[in-house]
Amino acid sequence: MKKLLLLFVLASNFIFAQMPDISNVWLNNSKAYTGTIGNKNQEIKLKINISEQNRKNDQEYFVSGYTLVDKVYSKFEGKFTIIKYKDARKKGTVFGEYELAEENKGKHSGILKGKFVYTFPME
Repeated sequence: MKKLLLLFVLASNFIFAQMPDISNVWLNNSKAYTGTIGNKNQEIKLKINISEQNRKNDQEYFVSGYTLVDKVYSKFEGKFTIIKYKDARKKGTVFGEYELAEENKGKHSGILKGKFVYTFPME
C-alpha cells in the first residue's frame, strides 16, 4: 500500500510540474526590450513579434522579431530556454538562457547568447 501511495504521489507531481504556456509574456505588449550590446555598450532594441512554446519541450520557446542597433533593423529567430520558474500570486519570475540569430545586415549582426531573469505580472 505504501509503494502504491508513493507511486501516486510521484506521478501526480510529474503531471502537475509542467511549465505553463507563457509565450504571450515574451511579446511584452508589443513593446521593444531595450539593452546594450558590444564593448561600447551601444543601445539595442529587441521586439518580439512571434512567440511559441515548443510542444516537445515545454521549457523552450521559439521567438522571432527584429533588432535595432545604430539605425539598422535586422530580423532574428531563436529560442528562450527556461531553467527555473517561480510562480507567485501577483507575479511570476523565470530564469533562463537565450540564443538568437540575426540576419547579416551590419557590423552588429550575429548570434546573441546569454542568461536572463524576467519578472512579469500574473494575469
